[in-house]
Amino acid sequence: MKRLLALALFLCCGAAPAQDGLDLPRIVPRAATAAEAPQAPEPAEILVMFNLPAPHFRPDNYGSFDYREDAGHSARKRIAVAVAADYQLELIEDWAMPVLNIDCYRMRLRAGQPAAPVLEALARDRRIEWAQVIQDFAAQGGSDPLYRTQPAAGPWQLEEVRKAATGRKVTVAVVDSGIESNHPDLAGQVALEENFVDGQKYVAELHGTAVAGVIAARAGNGVGIEGVAPDARLLALRACWQASGATRCNSFTLAKAMNFALANGAQVINLSLSGPQDRLLQQLVEAAQVRGVRVVGAVDPARADGGFPANVPGVFAVASDGAPPRAGMHALLAPGRDIPTTMPGGRWGMVAGSSYAAAHISGMLALLEELKPQLPAARLRDGIVSNEGSAPLTGVDLCATIIRISGKCTCACQPSSSNRFARSP
Repeated sequence: MKRLLALALFLCCGAAPAQDGLDLPRIVPRAATAAEAPQAPEPAEILVMFNLPAPHFRPDNYGSFDYREDAGHSARKRIAVAVAADYQLELIEDWAMPVLNIDCYRMRLRAGQPAAPVLEALARDRRIEWAQVIQDFAAQGGSDPLYRTQPAAGPWQLEEVRKAATGRKVTVAVVDSGIESNHPDLAGQVALEENFVDGQKYVAELHGTAVAGVIAARAGNGVGIEGVAPDARLLALRACWQASGATRCNSFTLAKAMNFALANGAQVINLSLSGPQDRLLQQLVEAAQVRGVRVVGAVDPARADGGFPANVPGVFAVASDGAPPRAGMHALLAPGRDIPTTMPGGRWGMVAGSSYAAAHISGMLALLEELKPQLPAARLRDGIVSNEGSAPLTGVDLCATIIRISGKCTCACQPSSSNRFARSP
Protein backbone atom coordinates (compact mmCIF):
# COMPACT_ATOMS: atom_id res chain seq x y z
CA MET A 1 0.00 0.00 0.00
CA LYS A 2 2.85 2.38 0.89
CA ARG A 3 4.48 1.76 -2.51
CA LEU A 4 1.18 2.57 -4.28
CA LEU A 5 0.83 5.80 -2.31
CA ALA A 6 4.44 6.70 -3.05
CA LEU A 7 3.95 6.01 -6.77
CA ALA A 8 0.81 8.15 -6.84
CA LEU A 9 2.68 10.93 -5.11
CA PHE A 10 5.52 10.66 -7.65
CA LEU A 11 3.07 10.95 -10.53
CA CYS A 12 1.53 14.05 -8.95
CA CYS A 13 4.99 15.58 -8.63
CA GLY A 14 6.01 14.81 -12.21
CA ALA A 15 8.50 12.19 -11.12
CA ALA A 16 10.52 10.10 -13.52
CA PRO A 17 10.13 6.33 -13.53
CA ALA A 18 12.75 4.11 -11.93
CA GLN A 19 16.00 3.97 -13.84
CA ASP A 20 17.40 0.45 -13.86
CA GLY A 21 20.59 1.60 -15.57
CA LEU A 22 21.79 3.79 -12.70
CA ASP A 23 23.43 1.08 -10.67
CA LEU A 24 26.40 0.35 -12.92
CA PRO A 25 29.06 -0.73 -10.49
CA ARG A 26 31.55 -2.45 -12.73
CA ILE A 27 34.43 -1.09 -14.68
CA VAL A 28 33.64 -1.90 -18.30
CA PRO A 29 36.52 -1.53 -20.79
CA ARG A 30 35.40 0.30 -23.92
CA ALA A 31 36.30 -2.63 -26.18
CA ALA A 32 34.27 -5.04 -24.03
CA THR A 33 31.01 -3.11 -24.36
CA ALA A 34 29.15 -4.56 -27.30
CA ALA A 35 27.00 -1.49 -27.87
CA GLU A 36 30.08 0.71 -28.06
CA ALA A 37 32.55 -1.63 -29.76
CA PRO A 38 34.02 0.13 -32.82
CA GLN A 39 34.57 -1.58 -36.11
CA ALA A 40 38.35 -1.15 -35.71
CA PRO A 41 40.25 -0.88 -32.43
CA GLU A 42 40.73 2.66 -31.21
CA PRO A 43 44.33 3.81 -30.60
CA ALA A 44 45.14 3.54 -26.90
CA GLU A 45 45.87 6.65 -24.89
CA ILE A 46 48.40 7.07 -22.11
CA LEU A 47 49.26 9.70 -19.51
CA VAL A 48 52.87 10.85 -19.20
CA MET A 49 53.85 12.72 -16.04
CA PHE A 50 56.62 15.32 -15.82
CA ASN A 51 57.82 16.81 -12.56
CA LEU A 52 56.82 20.40 -11.78
CA PRO A 53 59.65 22.40 -10.19
CA ALA A 54 58.84 23.28 -6.59
CA PRO A 55 58.71 27.09 -7.15
CA HIS A 56 55.67 26.59 -9.38
CA PHE A 57 53.64 24.98 -6.60
CA ARG A 58 50.88 27.51 -5.92
CA PRO A 59 47.80 25.82 -4.42
CA ASP A 60 45.84 29.08 -4.55
CA ASN A 61 45.25 29.12 -8.30
CA TYR A 62 47.95 27.22 -10.12
CA GLY A 63 46.45 24.33 -12.06
CA SER A 64 43.34 26.23 -13.05
CA PHE A 65 42.56 27.09 -16.64
CA ASP A 66 45.22 29.78 -16.82
CA TYR A 67 48.09 27.61 -15.59
CA ARG A 68 49.52 27.51 -19.10
CA GLU A 69 50.76 31.07 -18.59
CA ASP A 70 53.32 29.68 -16.13
CA ALA A 71 56.81 30.67 -17.26
CA GLY A 72 58.19 27.12 -17.23
CA HIS A 73 55.34 25.57 -19.17
CA SER A 74 56.87 26.13 -22.60
CA ALA A 75 60.09 24.42 -21.53
CA ARG A 76 58.20 21.41 -20.18
CA LYS A 77 56.16 21.26 -23.33
CA ARG A 78 59.31 21.16 -25.48
CA ILE A 79 60.44 18.13 -23.48
CA ALA A 80 57.01 16.53 -23.89
CA VAL A 81 57.08 17.13 -27.64
CA ALA A 82 60.51 15.50 -27.81
CA VAL A 83 59.31 12.50 -25.79
CA ALA A 84 56.28 12.13 -28.06
CA ALA A 85 58.52 12.17 -31.13
CA ASP A 86 60.98 9.67 -29.62
CA TYR A 87 58.24 7.13 -28.93
CA GLN A 88 56.04 7.88 -31.96
CA LEU A 89 53.21 9.27 -29.85
CA GLU A 90 50.67 11.99 -30.61
CA LEU A 91 50.59 14.72 -27.96
CA ILE A 92 46.95 15.68 -27.38
CA GLU A 93 46.81 17.97 -24.33
CA ASP A 94 48.32 18.63 -20.92
CA TRP A 95 47.14 19.60 -17.45
CA ALA A 96 49.11 20.76 -14.42
CA MET A 97 48.34 18.96 -11.15
CA PRO A 98 50.14 20.96 -8.47
CA VAL A 99 48.58 18.83 -5.75
CA LEU A 100 51.04 16.12 -6.85
CA ASN A 101 53.67 18.52 -8.23
CA ILE A 102 53.36 17.06 -11.74
CA ASP A 103 52.43 18.17 -15.24
CA CYS A 104 50.25 15.50 -16.87
CA TYR A 105 50.37 15.02 -20.67
CA ARG A 106 47.78 13.00 -22.53
CA MET A 107 49.28 11.15 -25.51
CA ARG A 108 47.91 8.72 -28.08
CA LEU A 109 49.66 5.63 -29.38
CA ARG A 110 49.68 5.17 -33.13
CA ALA A 111 47.14 2.67 -34.49
CA GLY A 112 48.11 -0.88 -33.61
CA GLN A 113 50.99 0.20 -31.38
CA PRO A 114 51.00 -1.93 -28.19
CA ALA A 115 51.05 0.05 -24.95
CA ALA A 116 53.13 -2.29 -22.77
CA PRO A 117 56.54 -1.90 -24.45
CA VAL A 118 56.07 1.88 -24.72
CA LEU A 119 55.26 2.13 -21.01
CA GLU A 120 58.27 -0.03 -20.16
CA ALA A 121 60.54 2.25 -22.18
CA LEU A 122 59.02 5.39 -20.68
CA ALA A 123 59.62 3.99 -17.18
CA ARG A 124 63.35 4.02 -17.92
CA ASP A 125 63.37 7.54 -19.38
CA ARG A 126 64.81 9.97 -16.83
CA ARG A 127 62.88 12.88 -18.30
CA ILE A 128 59.64 11.30 -17.07
CA GLU A 129 58.21 10.91 -13.57
CA TRP A 130 55.98 8.00 -14.64
CA ALA A 131 53.55 6.93 -17.37
CA GLN A 132 50.35 4.90 -17.35
CA VAL A 133 47.42 3.97 -19.53
CA ILE A 134 44.18 5.92 -19.34
CA GLN A 135 41.68 3.60 -17.69
CA ASP A 136 37.89 3.59 -17.74
CA PHE A 137 35.66 3.93 -14.69
CA ALA A 138 31.90 3.50 -14.31
CA ALA A 139 29.33 5.01 -11.96
CA GLN A 140 27.83 2.69 -9.34
CA GLY A 141 25.17 3.04 -9.94
CA GLY A 142 9.38 16.63 6.17
CA SER A 143 7.62 19.51 4.46
CA ASP A 144 8.70 18.27 1.06
CA PRO A 145 6.24 15.81 -0.51
CA LEU A 146 8.69 12.95 -1.14
CA TYR A 147 10.53 13.26 2.17
CA ARG A 148 8.52 10.50 3.84
CA THR A 149 9.43 8.05 1.09
CA GLN A 150 13.17 8.56 1.66
CA PRO A 151 14.68 5.46 3.32
CA ALA A 152 16.98 7.65 5.44
CA ALA A 153 14.25 9.98 6.71
CA GLY A 154 13.08 7.80 9.61
CA PRO A 155 16.06 5.56 10.47
CA TRP A 156 18.51 8.46 10.22
CA GLN A 157 16.11 10.80 12.11
CA LEU A 158 16.89 13.61 9.69
CA GLU A 159 14.37 16.05 11.17
CA GLU A 160 16.01 15.77 14.57
CA VAL A 161 19.54 15.73 13.20
CA ARG A 162 18.96 19.06 11.45
CA LYS A 163 18.50 20.71 14.82
CA ALA A 164 22.20 20.01 15.33
CA ALA A 165 23.69 20.34 11.82
CA THR A 166 22.77 20.91 8.17
CA GLY A 167 26.20 20.92 6.53
CA ARG A 168 26.38 24.72 6.61
CA LYS A 169 29.51 26.16 4.96
CA VAL A 170 30.89 22.69 4.17
CA THR A 171 32.06 22.16 0.58
CA VAL A 172 31.33 18.80 -1.04
CA ALA A 173 32.88 18.04 -4.44
CA VAL A 174 30.65 15.80 -6.55
CA VAL A 175 33.03 14.27 -9.10
CA ASP A 176 30.49 12.75 -11.44
CA SER A 177 28.46 13.46 -14.56
CA GLY A 178 26.79 16.87 -14.95
CA ILE A 179 24.42 18.21 -12.30
CA GLU A 180 21.25 20.15 -13.14
CA SER A 181 22.00 23.18 -10.98
CA ASN A 182 18.69 24.92 -11.70
CA HIS A 183 16.58 21.92 -10.64
CA PRO A 184 13.87 23.09 -8.18
CA ASP A 185 15.50 21.04 -5.42
CA LEU A 186 19.09 22.07 -6.29
CA ALA A 187 18.71 25.75 -7.14
CA GLY A 188 21.23 27.67 -5.05
CA GLN A 189 22.96 24.50 -3.82
CA VAL A 190 25.77 24.43 -6.42
CA ALA A 191 28.59 26.87 -5.76
CA LEU A 192 30.26 26.31 -9.13
CA GLU A 193 30.28 24.06 -12.19
CA GLU A 194 33.36 22.90 -14.07
CA ASN A 195 33.64 20.57 -17.03
CA PHE A 196 36.65 18.23 -17.41
CA VAL A 197 35.29 16.06 -20.25
CA ASP A 198 37.12 16.79 -23.48
CA GLY A 199 35.16 17.92 -26.51
CA GLN A 200 31.83 18.22 -24.71
CA LYS A 201 30.06 21.15 -23.12
CA TYR A 202 28.74 20.96 -19.58
CA VAL A 203 25.33 19.27 -19.58
CA ALA A 204 22.95 18.08 -16.87
CA GLU A 205 22.96 14.28 -16.65
CA LEU A 206 21.10 11.66 -14.71
CA HIS A 207 23.71 10.14 -12.41
CA GLY A 208 25.35 13.35 -11.20
CA THR A 209 22.00 15.06 -10.66
CA ALA A 210 20.69 12.10 -8.66
CA VAL A 211 23.81 11.90 -6.46
CA ALA A 212 23.69 15.67 -5.82
CA GLY A 213 20.08 15.45 -4.68
CA VAL A 214 20.80 12.77 -2.11
CA ILE A 215 23.61 14.88 -0.65
CA ALA A 216 22.17 18.39 -0.64
CA ALA A 217 18.64 18.78 -2.05
CA ARG A 218 16.96 21.81 -0.49
CA ALA A 219 14.92 21.17 2.64
CA GLY A 220 11.59 22.80 3.40
CA ASN A 221 11.02 24.30 -0.04
CA GLY A 222 7.75 22.45 -0.52
CA VAL A 223 8.84 20.27 -3.42
CA GLY A 224 10.61 16.96 -3.95
CA ILE A 225 13.08 15.52 -1.45
CA GLU A 226 15.47 16.73 1.25
CA GLY A 227 19.20 16.12 1.11
CA VAL A 228 21.13 14.69 4.05
CA ALA A 229 23.12 17.97 4.28
CA PRO A 230 20.80 20.57 2.69
CA ASP A 231 23.03 23.55 3.52
CA ALA A 232 26.24 22.08 2.08
CA ARG A 233 27.89 23.83 -0.88
CA LEU A 234 28.35 21.60 -3.93
CA LEU A 235 31.16 21.72 -6.47
CA ALA A 236 29.66 20.21 -9.61
CA LEU A 237 32.74 18.71 -11.29
CA ARG A 238 31.81 16.93 -14.50
CA ALA A 239 34.41 14.22 -15.04
CA CYS A 240 31.97 11.57 -16.31
CA TRP A 241 29.53 11.38 -19.18
CA GLN A 242 26.57 9.30 -20.27
CA ALA A 243 27.22 6.80 -23.04
CA SER A 244 24.85 4.06 -24.21
CA GLY A 245 22.94 4.05 -20.94
CA ALA A 246 26.07 3.95 -18.76
CA THR A 247 27.93 6.69 -16.93
CA ARG A 248 31.63 6.57 -17.86
CA CYS A 249 34.81 8.33 -16.71
CA ASN A 250 38.53 7.86 -17.22
CA SER A 251 41.81 8.42 -15.39
CA PHE A 252 42.48 11.80 -16.99
CA THR A 253 39.05 13.39 -16.50
CA LEU A 254 38.84 12.16 -12.91
CA ALA A 255 42.36 13.36 -12.09
CA LYS A 256 41.67 16.84 -13.46
CA ALA A 257 38.49 17.08 -11.39
CA MET A 258 40.13 15.83 -8.19
CA ASN A 259 43.05 18.23 -8.58
CA PHE A 260 40.52 21.06 -8.99
CA ALA A 261 38.55 19.94 -5.93
CA LEU A 262 41.65 19.98 -3.75
CA ALA A 263 42.77 23.36 -5.10
CA ASN A 264 39.33 24.86 -4.42
CA GLY A 265 38.64 23.94 -0.83
CA ALA A 266 36.66 20.71 -1.03
CA GLN A 267 36.21 19.18 2.42
CA VAL A 268 34.44 16.05 1.19
CA ILE A 269 34.93 14.40 -2.22
CA ASN A 270 32.17 12.06 -3.39
CA LEU A 271 33.30 9.38 -5.87
CA SER A 272 30.22 7.30 -6.68
CA LEU A 273 32.16 5.19 -9.18
CA SER A 274 34.48 2.22 -9.43
CA GLY A 275 37.29 0.88 -11.56
CA PRO A 276 40.79 -0.65 -11.53
CA GLN A 277 43.77 0.47 -9.47
CA ASP A 278 45.19 3.69 -10.88
CA ARG A 279 48.47 5.24 -9.76
CA LEU A 280 47.61 8.85 -10.61
CA LEU A 281 44.19 8.72 -8.95
CA GLN A 282 45.54 6.88 -5.91
CA GLN A 283 48.12 9.59 -5.35
CA LEU A 284 45.41 12.24 -5.55
CA VAL A 285 43.30 10.31 -3.03
CA GLU A 286 46.28 10.07 -0.70
CA ALA A 287 47.00 13.80 -1.14
CA ALA A 288 43.40 14.50 -0.14
CA GLN A 289 43.73 12.37 2.97
CA VAL A 290 46.94 14.16 4.02
CA ARG A 291 45.02 17.44 3.81
CA GLY A 292 42.18 16.08 5.98
CA VAL A 293 39.73 15.86 3.08
CA ARG A 294 37.21 13.01 3.40
CA VAL A 295 37.07 10.80 0.30
CA VAL A 296 33.99 8.62 -0.17
CA GLY A 297 33.94 5.69 -2.61
CA ALA A 298 31.14 3.38 -3.76
CA VAL A 299 31.76 -0.35 -3.31
CA ASP A 300 31.52 -2.36 -6.52
CA PRO A 301 29.54 -5.51 -5.64
CA ALA A 302 30.96 -7.31 -8.67
CA ARG A 303 34.59 -6.99 -7.52
CA ALA A 304 35.99 -9.07 -4.67
CA ASP A 305 38.05 -6.16 -3.32
CA GLY A 306 35.24 -3.62 -3.74
CA GLY A 307 37.02 -1.83 -6.59
CA PHE A 308 38.99 1.41 -6.64
CA PRO A 309 38.74 3.86 -4.86
CA ALA A 310 36.67 2.03 -2.22
CA ASN A 311 39.53 -0.41 -1.58
CA VAL A 312 42.08 2.32 -0.77
CA PRO A 313 42.96 2.47 2.94
CA GLY A 314 41.41 5.54 4.53
CA VAL A 315 38.66 5.97 1.94
CA PHE A 316 35.12 5.80 3.32
CA ALA A 317 33.97 2.71 1.43
CA VAL A 318 30.20 2.48 1.21
CA ALA A 319 27.90 -0.38 0.18
CA SER A 320 24.14 -0.43 -0.16
CA ASP A 321 22.24 -1.57 2.94
CA GLY A 322 21.54 -5.28 2.82
CA ALA A 323 24.72 -5.98 0.87
CA PRO A 324 26.56 -9.14 1.96
CA PRO A 325 29.68 -8.62 4.09
CA ARG A 326 33.08 -8.71 2.36
CA ALA A 327 36.01 -10.63 3.74
CA GLY A 328 38.85 -8.28 4.66
CA MET A 329 36.91 -5.11 3.79
CA HIS A 330 35.19 -2.84 6.28
CA ALA A 331 32.47 -0.94 4.43
CA LEU A 332 29.82 1.37 5.78
CA LEU A 333 26.24 0.45 4.91
CA ALA A 334 23.83 3.22 3.92
CA PRO A 335 20.47 3.44 2.12
CA GLY A 336 20.91 2.33 -1.48
CA ARG A 337 17.55 0.87 -2.52
CA ASP A 338 14.38 2.63 -3.68
CA ILE A 339 15.90 6.09 -3.22
CA PRO A 340 13.81 9.05 -4.44
CA THR A 341 16.01 11.83 -5.76
CA THR A 342 16.43 14.61 -8.30
CA MET A 343 16.47 13.98 -12.06
CA PRO A 344 17.27 16.21 -15.05
CA GLY A 345 14.35 18.17 -16.46
CA GLY A 346 13.17 19.35 -13.05
CA ARG A 347 11.87 15.89 -12.19
CA TRP A 348 12.30 13.30 -9.46
CA GLY A 349 12.69 9.54 -9.76
CA MET A 350 13.71 6.35 -7.97
CA VAL A 351 17.28 5.02 -8.06
CA ALA A 352 19.25 2.19 -6.47
CA GLY A 353 22.88 1.23 -6.00
CA SER A 354 25.99 1.91 -3.96
CA SER A 355 26.39 5.25 -5.78
CA TYR A 356 23.53 6.60 -3.74
CA ALA A 357 24.61 4.86 -0.54
CA ALA A 358 27.94 6.70 -0.94
CA ALA A 359 26.08 9.99 -1.44
CA HIS A 360 24.31 9.44 1.92
CA ILE A 361 27.68 9.04 3.65
CA SER A 362 29.06 12.16 1.93
CA GLY A 363 26.08 14.05 3.34
CA MET A 364 26.74 12.57 6.78
CA LEU A 365 30.40 13.62 6.64
CA ALA A 366 29.34 17.16 5.72
CA LEU A 367 27.20 17.26 8.88
CA LEU A 368 30.09 15.99 11.00
CA GLU A 369 32.50 18.46 9.39
CA GLU A 370 30.20 21.31 10.39
CA LEU A 371 30.08 20.07 13.98
CA LYS A 372 33.72 19.00 14.34
CA PRO A 373 35.88 20.61 11.63
CA GLN A 374 39.08 18.77 10.76
CA LEU A 375 38.50 16.02 13.30
CA PRO A 376 41.41 13.55 12.98
CA ALA A 377 40.46 10.70 10.65
CA ALA A 378 41.03 7.99 13.27
CA ARG A 379 38.70 9.68 15.75
CA LEU A 380 36.09 10.24 13.06
CA ARG A 381 36.12 6.60 12.02
CA ASP A 382 36.01 5.35 15.60
CA GLY A 383 33.00 7.58 16.21
CA ILE A 384 30.83 6.14 13.46
CA VAL A 385 28.11 3.96 15.00
CA SER A 386 26.51 1.06 13.14
CA ASN A 387 23.10 -0.27 14.02
CA GLU A 388 22.74 -3.88 15.09
CA GLY A 389 19.01 -3.94 14.40
CA SER A 390 17.13 -5.58 11.54
CA ALA A 391 16.22 -3.93 8.24
CA PRO A 392 15.55 -1.13 7.58
CA LEU A 393 17.60 -0.16 10.65
CA THR A 394 20.83 -1.65 9.36
CA GLY A 395 24.01 0.19 8.59
CA VAL A 396 25.07 3.58 9.94
CA ASP A 397 23.18 5.09 12.86
CA LEU A 398 23.51 8.77 11.99
CA CYS A 399 21.89 10.12 15.13
CA ALA A 400 24.00 8.03 17.49
CA THR A 401 27.11 8.92 15.47
CA ILE A 402 26.47 12.64 15.93
CA ILE A 403 25.95 12.17 19.66
CA ARG A 404 29.15 10.15 20.00
CA ILE A 405 31.33 12.51 17.95
CA SER A 406 29.96 15.92 18.95
CA GLY A 407 27.52 15.48 21.83
CA LYS A 408 25.24 17.93 19.98
CA CYS A 409 22.08 16.09 19.07
CA THR A 410 18.48 16.48 20.13
CA CYS A 411 17.63 13.03 18.80
CA ALA A 412 15.67 10.60 20.91
CA CYS A 413 18.47 8.06 20.80
CA GLN A 414 21.58 7.05 22.66
CA PRO A 415 24.96 6.05 21.23
CA SER A 416 25.20 2.34 20.58
CA SER A 417 27.58 0.36 22.76
CA SER A 418 28.97 -1.32 19.66
CA ASN A 419 30.62 0.06 16.59
CA ARG A 420 30.77 -2.32 13.68
CA PHE A 421 32.85 -0.03 11.48
CA ALA A 422 36.56 -0.46 11.85
CA ARG A 423 39.40 1.27 10.10
CA SER A 424 40.51 -0.28 6.87
CA PRO A 425 43.77 -2.22 7.16
